[in-house]
Amino acid sequence: MFSNVKSIEKKANFYFDGNVSSRTIHLNTGERKTLGFMLKGEYLFNAGVEELMEVLNGEMKIKLQGETEYSNFIQGTSFIVPENTSFNVIIDSFADYCCSYKD
Repeated sequence: MFSNVKSIEKKANFYFDGNVSSRTIHLNTGERKTLGFMLKGEYLFNAGVEELMEVLNGEMKIKLQGETEYSNFIQGTSFIVPENTSFNVIIDSFADYCCSYKD
């Protein structure tokens, strides 16, 4: 649950032919978050700022830039993506997530 929500962008962001979608939330503190959903597939994301990714439901296999193996993240786990890097994601079924940006 979020408190002190300043605004929510109603229009969704779509990526990878609609297989990944998210909505942006702005908090009164200036913090920005996205709530999103990923369908089955393999994706490559670029991160300009540091991101905290929380898996709310489902499962993600993640390989951060510079790593050789994928790590598995399930509901209730999280990982940090360093700024100015990329990361690979494999979704075998679906994943519901929250991303917090360190702007």
